[in-house]
Amino acid sequence: MINIVIFGAPGSGKGTQSEKIVAKYGFGHISTGDVLRNEIKNKTILGKTAKAYIDKGQLIPDSLMTDILARVYDTMRDSKGVIFDGFPRTIPQAENLNKLLAERGEDLSAMIELDVPQDELMKRLINRGKTSGRSDDNEKTIKQRLDVYHNQTSPLVEWYQQKGKRHSIDGLGDLERIFADICQVIDKL
Repeated sequence: MINIVIFGAPGSGKGTQSEKIVAKYGFGHISTGDVLRNEIKNKTILGKTAKAYIDKGQLIPDSLMTDILARVYDTMRDSKGVIFDGFPRTIPQAENLNKLLAERGEDLSAMIELDVPQDELMKRLINRGKTSGRSDDNEKTIKQRLDVYHNQTSPLVEWYQQKGKRHSIDGLGDLERIFADICQVIDKL
């Protein structure tokens, strides 16, 4: 099975490109944001716990996220591949993902990074907040989320580079060109 981490800052286009990958390749898609929003919407205990972190622009604790994703991943074992969107966000989470996959006889095929400049990310997220109604797409929370990304998540770029798994894609410009660049990576896996 092909296991891909789609990686980038909030607003880099991970969700949009993941949808296109799913449509073309038939992969399963695990969006931590969607999983968590569903838990929050359903007012589960997990959802209430997660909401407290999300509302502050903070990351969900690693053990909690890994347990959630393992449960979802196991429902997709018959897929041709799985895209992890929004996870991992820290090196310990990446190590947990490797362990989760190894326990199932799998490994990570690639990390596809969507590289987008910070000023463009701010514009995209503010616009998304106006159209989606997402409570975490306001300027104060966006700045906090981008700070968390740069301080806690961006070290994964080097971590995956050292493991030979990183594939950087220019995430600025035409959606179809970005997708074609991603397809070139996937087709070689």
